[in-house]
Amino acid sequence: MKTAQLGNNGPQVSALGFGSMQMAARRPHDDCECIATIQAVLDAGINFIDTADFYSMGRAEYLIAQAIKDRRDQAFLSVKCGAMFSPSGVFLGVDGRPKAIKNFVAYSLQRLGVDVIDLFQACRVDPDVPYEETIGAIADLIKEGKAAISAYQK
Repeated sequence: MKTAQLGNNGPQVSALGFGSMQMAARRPHDDCECIATIQAVLDAGINFIDTADFYSMGRAEYLIAQAIKDRRDQAFLSVKCGAMFSPSGVFLGVDGRPKAIKNFVAYSLQRLGVDVIDLFQACRVDPDVPYEETIGAIADLIKEGKAAISAYQK
């Protein structure tokens, strides 16, 4: 698998990534099939796994956790946060407040079963929150060791 450096000083990641947006989104779905798919992706040398805390109401993160159990060193986890959806899937808006960002990462870490997220980023700009505050919250998470890098880090 070809790799590429993420950013100027970032880690090497697979040139192809796996996006989990549709994972468990359709009903009925088969957890075992979803997990096997992610494991096949890792077996093929694809390490860049993209997800978001709001994909399938957190279900995608749970499935990724099952797939990377005992294989964490083979997976580079990219997690987006900030979008809010109702249980029926209706988009409710974006929340970029620092306390919300920190809440989102806490739940993602728990669902993923990991201590650190490799790449953590806001999915959209919250027009009601100064961008510096959102990015500042992500910088705090990096300092706390809960996230390794942000898409906005120099």
